[in-house]
Amino acid sequence: MRKKFNKIKCLWQWSVRLLCVLCVLGAASLPSHAAYPDKPLRIVAPNPPGSVTDLIARPLAQRLTEAWGVPVVVDNRPGAGGNLAGDIVAKAPPDGLSLLMGTVGILTVNPFLYIKMPFDAQRAFAPVTQTATTGMLLVVHPSTPANNVKELIALARARPAQLTYPSSGAGTTPHLAAALFLSMTNTKMIHVAYKGSPQYVIDLLTGRLELAFASMANVIPHIKTNRLRLLATTMDKRDPQFPEAPTIAESGVPGYDMRAWYGLLTTAGTPQANVDKLNAEVVRILALPEVRNLYQVAGMYSASSSPAAFGAYIVAEREKWGKLAKSADLRPE
Repeated sequence: MRKKFNKIKCLWQWSVRLLCVLCVLGAASLPSHAAYPDKPLRIVAPNPPGSVTDLIARPLAQRLTEAWGVPVVVDNRPGAGGNLAGDIVAKAPPDGLSLLMGTVGILTVNPFLYIKMPFDAQRAFAPVTQTATTGMLLVVHPSTPANNVKELIALARARPAQLTYPSSGAGTTPHLAAALFLSMTNTKMIHVAYKGSPQYVIDLLTGRLELAFASMANVIPHIKTNRLRLLATTMDKRDPQFPEAPTIAESGVPGYDMRAWYGLLTTAGTPQANVDKLNAEVVRILALPEVRNLYQVAGMYSASSSPAAFGAYIVAEREKWGKLAKSADLRPE
């Protein structure tokens, strides 16, 4: 009886061991949870195709697709000064698959312009990295009787609230550049908001608008063909691409300094590991010579940062432009 019992016990032990081995082998054969990114990504651009944010986003999307083997698409969502695009990413699942090409307006100014924001710009996003920076160009239609900044100021004072300038919406960088100029020169002009820069460039070229504070990518070709006249650049130092063009600061408005910046963000609450992986890959891409050249041809300069550094920069910029929004009483038209 005891021998039979021991035999049964031995068979049972071996059965248990065999079952454990099979379980381990079975578990090893099951697909593990895929590492980020395991699904397609989208970069939501707040302006139409051909705009600055679109030009920044597309080289990133292409090279992220090549590096990670998953589709990365650019989703253009213009409108409401960038709030439509911001709202999409703010309310997306916190997985790092929805990215926002952020701008000065969306991240720092809109909360001061709009009575009701669809999202909290301070808490809705997780910064990834800055992507690009650019100065702007003050240009006029050839029919506008101003050959330099001083003549433009004199013209604006002689014709108060008659000259028109465009932007891609309230709080966008062209709007801020003009608002800062008007505030510092004590002049008044009419702001005309468009859905995007491609639309207002058409009206600028036909003379429906007298002037514009425009991103380089939008007007460089037209300056070269003399369809627009360049008066000055907006940064505090002369731009390397236009060394002959004076700055607004040295043209009679001392202290004037306006530069546009752009950066990549994702939804708040995204795992830090995902944010860090995204940061590392995008920073690598931004350093590629071909990407730097693509940006420079469009009048932009590649820039990158850590998530923490980009977050701190946004906070500082929010304070700076918030003061202007309040003092100039900027409002959406």
